[in-house]
Amino acid sequence: MRRAFVVGYPVAHSRSPLIHGHWLGRHGIAGVYERVAVAPEDFAAFVRGLPASGFAGGNVTIPHKEAAFALADALTPRASAIGAVNTLIVEADGTVTGDNTDAPGFTAHLDHSLGAGWPERAGSALVLGAGGAARAIVVGLAERGLARIRVANRTRARAEAVAALAPGLASAVAWAEVARLLPETGLLVNTTSLGMAGHPPLAIDLAGLPAHAAVADIVYVPLETPLLAAARARGLAAVDGLGMLLHQAVPGFGAWFGVRPAVTEALRREIVADLMPR
Repeated sequence: MRRAFVVGYPVAHSRSPLIHGHWLGRHGIAGVYERVAVAPEDFAAFVRGLPASGFAGGNVTIPHKEAAFALADALTPRASAIGAVNTLIVEADGTVTGDNTDAPGFTAHLDHSLGAGWPERAGSALVLGAGGAARAIVVGLAERGLARIRVANRTRARAEAVAALAPGLASAVAWAEVARLLPETGLLVNTTSLGMAGHPPLAIDLAGLPAHAAVADIVYVPLETPLLAAARARGLAAVDGLGMLLHQAVPGFGAWFGVRPAVTEALRREIVADLMPR
């Protein structure tokens, strides 16, 4: 029986077991995917013990992504660029490879939501925020060949560090410049916590965006943030954060269980139902 995990501290909130459990059932695979709570001071021992644990690998969530990056025996080029690991794979020789699937997860969701050719239609992206998610998204957008990527953050140095991941394509801009840059933006991406349940909304007037622009938000609680509601009100394409969560899970499942699954409407409905307040 193949075993995989999601490790974090805390980890009870993770929807990953629902996602992977859905695929295990869909493909008739004799496997398990479980939550593992590991405190930061115990995480190094957890990773070192993976080859003898019986796990094929697993997902890494807060607060362990940077520690996993430092502890993995090998890194994929994408994980090396992003500087964080959200997926661990125990190889046949007992080594542990670290990957970051947030970048392809985000762009795969854009493929699904916006259709083929969206990088050319967008042309220029404006990424709000400069945390770990922004790092992954800038790398993913650069991989898909956007003509220009701008990163806005209230701390300019952090925006510059993220923009440096895509030299020649990405540049840092001041937060105060966001409104002025909207008419030149084909894809607006919120990677901040603004708009998340319990946080204030992201206060941006979308009137300046061109009619062909798309707006993406990585927040998925609530599923429709005030930013996405404003985008829909303007008739713009709106891309919610749940799709990124679903699509980033695909490569890991394929590595651990030997089948590359599909993100379907049935899976999405199951996770949306779980997100609804009880």
